[in-house]
Amino acid sequence: MLRVHFTAEDLVRVRIAPGPDPMWEILLSLHVLRQRSATPVFGAWRANVRTTLPDDARWLMQLAPPVGYSPDFLTPTAGSCAIDAGIDAVLSTPVESLRADLAQLDGPHRDPRTHLLASGDVATLDSLGEALRAYHRHALAPFWDEIRAGVDADRAVRARSFLDGGGEGMLSALHPTISWVSPVLRIESRFPQRDVHLHGQGLVLVPSYFCWERPIMLRDQRHPPVLVYPIARDLHVATTGKRSLEALLGRTRAAALEVIAGGCTTTELARRLGISAASASAHASVLRDAGLAVAQRHRNSVLHTASALGVELLA
Repeated sequence: MLRVHFTAEDLVRVRIAPGPDPMWEILLSLHVLRQRSATPVFGAWRANVRTTLPDDARWLMQLAPPVGYSPDFLTPTAGSCAIDAGIDAVLSTPVESLRADLAQLDGPHRDPRTHLLASGDVATLDSLGEALRAYHRHALAPFWDEIRAGVDADRAVRARSFLDGGGEGMLSALHPTISWVSPVLRIESRFPQRDVHLHGQGLVLVPSYFCWERPIMLRDQRHPPVLVYPIARDLHVATTGKRSLEALLGRTRAAALEVIAGGCTTTELARRLGISAASASAHASVLRDAGLAVAQRHRNSVLHTASALGVELLA
């Protein structure tokens, strides 16, 4: 059992990451690659990636065992959406942290690069950066639109959960393994009981496409508190479902609804879809008139979000 202790100050500092965090998705997808229990959901992805993974990225599988501890330095960001910034943060890890994290890995480490990495060897760090980039480019980038769509839809659900039940209601509804008994968030875990005290820092909630079975947190409490949780799988827009949605609405309008599900302005919608602002506004208007989206003016912009019907249609 993992117990997260909140103060009143922590509750008002809970926030949801703005999108999928590429470093967490790298780590957790590496876990999925070796977890047979994930086959029903990720089977096609696993089969494709396992047989075609570049050799320079296979080292990562040793650093991210599917069971037990994975080094905290591999996920240094708290909901950042930029892969380059995430990798730069990994490569900037102090040697003391590299050594301490790698010492906690279970099992023997026959690859000499792991030992060199623990010493902060510059060439080995460069190799790690290249392995992370190669893995992201091969295993995640081709599916990133689908990953983002799933996370955006989940964010929309969490926003509505917050509006209906406040911060406590949103926290208690994050996942079936989570329960809230004020002021403690309890999370079922395979590991021995652990208590995390937030001490007014708040908590970043990171919805994850590849997080599987149960939420997780970093072991090292010196890092900013982050709770990574699986997106609601019934909101996952699988390939077949996506084709059906495109057949119903048209490709661009279906993509517009997926983007709007995460909340966006007209300008952001246009940028994400690669269309003009006028076209983005027209698509948003059609979705709004159909009851699939709502719009609110905020200062000089119009903020679009999916309606309950729109979220249900995505599901």
